[in-house]
Amino acid sequence: MSSSDPTHNDRPTGLRNWLDNLRQVLAGEPRDREELLELLQDARERNLFDVEALAMLEGVLQVADMQARDIMIPRAQMVVLEKDAELRVALGTVVDSGHSRFPVVGESRDQVVGIVLAKDLLEHFLESPEGQFNLREYLRPAPVVPESMRLNVLLKNFRVSRNHMAIVADEYGNAAGLVTIEDVLEQIVGDIDDEYDVDDEARILKHTDKRYTVKALTPIGDFNEYFGTAFSDADYATVGGLVTHAFGHLPKRGEKTLIGNLRFKVLRADSRRLHLLEVLRKDGGAPAVPEPAA
Repeated sequence: MSSSDPTHNDRPTGLRNWLDNLRQVLAGEPRDREELLELLQDARERNLFDVEALAMLEGVLQVADMQARDIMIPRAQMVVLEKDAELRVALGTVVDSGHSRFPVVGESRDQVVGIVLAKDLLEHFLESPEGQFNLREYLRPAPVVPESMRLNVLLKNFRVSRNHMAIVADEYGNAAGLVTIEDVLEQIVGDIDDEYDVDDEARILKHTDKRYTVKALTPIGDFNEYFGTAFSDADYATVGGLVTHAFGHLPKRGEKTLIGNLRFKVLRADSRRLHLLEVLRKDGGAPAVPEPAA
C-alpha cells in the first residue's frame, strides 16, 4: 500500500511497521501452510517481529483447524445452576466459582434451559434480599453451537451476536459442554488474566481467611511457610506435583481433592500440567502427605 493512501497513514506507526513486515513475509508466496509457517519462523529469526507476534500468527492459523469440541469445558465440569435453585444457593455458587455467567439446567446437566448472569442475581439480592425469587425469571437465551464448529467461525459468531458463552451440543442436541469467547481468544493470544490470576511476584492470593488462589508452580517450601503445613519437598517440588499425586492422575479444571484440612480445586490446567489452584481451609484435621488415588 502506498504512503498516499490516507488509511495507511492513519494507522499507528507500530501497527503499520508490523503489517509491512508481514507483507514482506507473504511476498515469498508460500504454497501451503507448512511453507507459510517456515517463512514466519524465518522472519522471526530476522527480527521482523517478536516471539509474541509469531505465537499469535500461529494461533490464528491454528483456530481455523480447531473445533469447539477441542476446547470446550466438558458437561461434567460445567459450573451450573439448577432452574429451581433458591437465591442463596445460587449466590453461593457464584461466590465459590468466581464466574460471571452460568448455564441453568433442567432435570439433568445435558438439558440447558438458559444462561444467568451473576450481576442479575446480585441486583435482586440488593433490591429484595428477602423477597420472592424465581431463577427462571432471569434466564437469558443460551446460544447453541455444534461440536464440529470451527473456532474461527465461532469467534465471528461471538462478535456478531455479542455473546460471551455458548453451549456446545452433541449430535443428539444435548449439551456436551460449554465454550466462552475467552477460551477461543486464548488459543490465539495465550492465557488471559482473570479474577483468579495472581501477580507474578505473589504466588498466593488471599481472598478470605479460608479461601486462597495458589499458583501450581509455588514451591512446597513457600506453601508450607504460608499455610503452616509440613509437606515434604523430597517427593514434590511444587504444589502442582503434590496435588497431581493426590489425584493419581493429571486432573482437569473443576476437579477437587482433600489433603488433610485443605481442599484443592483445579482452576486452570492443560493437557500437560496444572496452572492454578483454589485452596480452601476446612475446619479440623491436620494436613498430611497424600496417598495416590486408586
